[in-house]
Amino acid sequence: MEHSDSMTQKNGRQRKIVGTTLFSENIRGMDRGETSASEPEVEVEEEGEGLIKVMHTEDGRNKVRPGLRDELGNVLLLLFLYVLQGIPLGLAGSIPMILQSKSISYKDQAFFSFVFWPFSLKLLWAPLVDALYFSRFGRRKSWLVPTQYLLGLFMLYLSVTVNSLMQSEGGPNVVALTAVFFMLAFLAATQDIAVDGWALTMLSRENVGYASTCNSVGQTAGYFLGNVLFLALESADFCNKYLRVEPKDTGIVTLSEFLFFWGIVFLVSTTLVAIMKRENAQGKGKPRVQEETQGVMETYKLLFSIIKMPTVFTFCSLLLTAKIGFSAADAVTGLKLVEAGVPKEQLALLAVPMVPLQILLPVIISKYTAGPRPLDVFYKAFPFRLLIGLGYALLVWWTPSVKYDGGFPLYYYAILLLSYALHQVTLYSMYVACMAFHAKVSDPLIGGTYMTLLNTVTNLGGNWPSTLALWMVDPLTSKECQGAVGQSCGSVEEVGLCVKEGGACVTTLDGYYVESMVCVVIGLVWWLWFGKKMRRLQEQNPAAWRCRANR
Repeated sequence: MEHSDSMTQKNGRQRKIVGTTLFSENIRGMDRGETSASEPEVEVEEEGEGLIKVMHTEDGRNKVRPGLRDELGNVLLLLFLYVLQGIPLGLAGSIPMILQSKSISYKDQAFFSFVFWPFSLKLLWAPLVDALYFSRFGRRKSWLVPTQYLLGLFMLYLSVTVNSLMQSEGGPNVVALTAVFFMLAFLAATQDIAVDGWALTMLSRENVGYASTCNSVGQTAGYFLGNVLFLALESADFCNKYLRVEPKDTGIVTLSEFLFFWGIVFLVSTTLVAIMKRENAQGKGKPRVQEETQGVMETYKLLFSIIKMPTVFTFCSLLLTAKIGFSAADAVTGLKLVEAGVPKEQLALLAVPMVPLQILLPVIISKYTAGPRPLDVFYKAFPFRLLIGLGYALLVWWTPSVKYDGGFPLYYYAILLLSYALHQVTLYSMYVACMAFHAKVSDPLIGGTYMTLLNTVTNLGGNWPSTLALWMVDPLTSKECQGAVGQSCGSVEEVGLCVKEGGACVTTLDGYYVESMVCVVIGLVWWLWFGKKMRRLQEQNPAAWRCRANR
């Protein structure tokens, strides 16, 4: 394996190390492949509905450049690779719902939530993926092929062992499940780094913009397949009600079968890509985006020099604490609804009508964040999102009272959908505003690295409060043993003794409601004190955001 040379284009732009993605709150900032200053200026004339394009260069020569039709195969390959990436993420997102239906503790849920951290931490190893590779095999294939093989093998291994892990003595083996799904997420994040880099060179300069479309559409589709579709087909109730004539005790597919199928898909598709797809193939009239790289140590030094800057350090500190107020609502509410009897597949299906809204919201909100003060939108949306968190707590409290033998009435799901839609409006308002500010302050000479660092910190600011919120539900919950004298319910062992003595543990104070109130109070304090400080960062001189190490 070799180390790439350190290169810089004449326009001074560094290729983005890695796009940051994570479902719903994260953005993928794809480099659009700007023209280098060393290239001649061109005037573009389009013919045939954009399928044939002619460039007139300064010396009068005409050069045909490719339209989308010429690179449709590459676009479809990218789309497929991003779909594969979304599958393990969707599966990981479905496991907490399945575990909750098996009545595991919230501390176990908190432990499993570490599975979602790799996509927020991939900046730590992204420079290695960028710089170390086998040149004869291909810079991106050196990582993509082994990573996807490992993903397929892990899925096949899980397909054999997942039932025993889910149904072991004493309940699901959460430690083993967390370890395996953490590796799946780690491998998916590494695959994401490789595909992001390959996307910029697989497509011509004129079509590289389609890479971000493939990313968003493909990963969303993969997540949908691994989460929403799987939970629906795995549910016996859903399948018996909508897909079967004769009812059965199980769904159409099991977790084991689903993992086996996608494990085979990963292995077969990766083999085909390794054999049939040349990474560095160049076609006539197809100028590619030239990749820029830095050495591994140079990249880490650059990241350290950025985060040492006073303005950046202050901003990162605010990003790491801004979402504490939303952690109970975002991390615990869905699990509490499942605990209250709402079918997990119905909750997953609520994501389907949200897709058009999630597409339109960034377009609409970006009109208000395009000015010099995008964080004003963040500040204004903040208290409304806190209020929606309180609304979620009321919704969880109200849920048991509307349940009947056949499930829940239609109006309940309508209220649930409306609540989710309002939450999405506030979430995207804050999200788009944050991304707009990242783009505004990032040093253009190192824009990729700068943006990725800020996006990574933003993602971490959502991960750690969610894990902590899940962890704190059980300690804040009070239970008493009714029907057995002298017994308590302070631990799993005590609960077992209570039941053994003929009693039952009854919740007298649910920690979720305590946590919801505490989070809202913390959020209000943050908004009144630190929110104004964040707004004032918009008044900083642009020079305060420039990295001196780059000069």
